[in-house]
Amino acid sequence: MNNYKKAINSYLQLQGLEALQLRAVLFDMDGVLFDSMPHHARAWSQVMQEEGYEFSPLEVYLNEGRTGSDTITTASLAQRGTVPTKDEIDRICKAKCDLFATYPETLPMQGAIELVNKVKACGLTPMIVTGSGTPTLLRRIEVNYKGLFAPEHIITSFNVKRGKPFPDPYLLALEKGGFKPHEVIVVENAPLGVQAGVAAGLFTIAVNTGPLDEKVLSDAGASLIFPTMPTLADEWENLYQAITEK
Repeated sequence: MNNYKKAINSYLQLQGLEALQLRAVLFDMDGVLFDSMPHHARAWSQVMQEEGYEFSPLEVYLNEGRTGSDTITTASLAQRGTVPTKDEIDRICKAKCDLFATYPETLPMQGAIELVNKVKACGLTPMIVTGSGTPTLLRRIEVNYKGLFAPEHIITSFNVKRGKPFPDPYLLALEKGGFKPHEVIVVENAPLGVQAGVAAGLFTIAVNTGPLDEKVLSDAGASLIFPTMPTLADEWENLYQAITEK
C-alpha cells in the first residue's frame, strides 16, 4: 500500500495535481487483455524477414504498440533509409494478419477478465486503447469480454494516424470518454505503450507479461510495475484504496 501511495504522490507532484479522481481504466489489448503477443511476434518476424528485413521476435515486443504502418516504416527507415510505399505497407500488413489468423485461437490473458470485472464493480468505465488492427482479436473482444467494453470505448489503429509511443491514442480515449487526465489510469505491457500513456499525462501501470527486462518498462516511465495480470487483479482492491483514499 505504501508503495502505491508513493507512486501516486510522485505522479501527482509531477503533474501538479492534488488527487486522482478515478473514473476510468484504459487497457491495452495485446499482452494485457489477450495472451496474443507470442503469435504477433511470430507472425511479424516471419513476414518481415520474408520481405528482407531483420526483425526478430524480440524486436516485435520492443515495437509493440505501434500501428502496423508505423512498425514497417520504422524498420524501413532504420534498415533501408527509405519510406515504404503504401502498397508495400498494405501488402505486409495483410500478410501478417493472414498469417496470424492461421494460428490457434488466442486466449484472454489470465487474470484479465477478473480485473476488468473488478473495475466495473467499482463503477469505473473500462476502455481499450490498442495499436492493433487485427480483425480476429477485435471481433473476439465482445465474445470474451461480453458487455464489458462499449464499442465507442475501443480505440484501435484505425482511429489514429499516429500510434504509440505518441500520446494520440490515449488523448483520443480521453476525448471519446469525456475524461480528464487525472480521472483515468492506464494498464500497459509494452514500453512504447507506457511512453504513450506518460506522454498523455496519465498515471501508467505496466504489467510485464513479455520477455523484456523490467528496467525497460521502468525507463519508459511506468509509475508501477506488476509481474503478471493475476497479480494486478489480486492487488486491485489495495491499489484502488490507495488511489481513492484522501
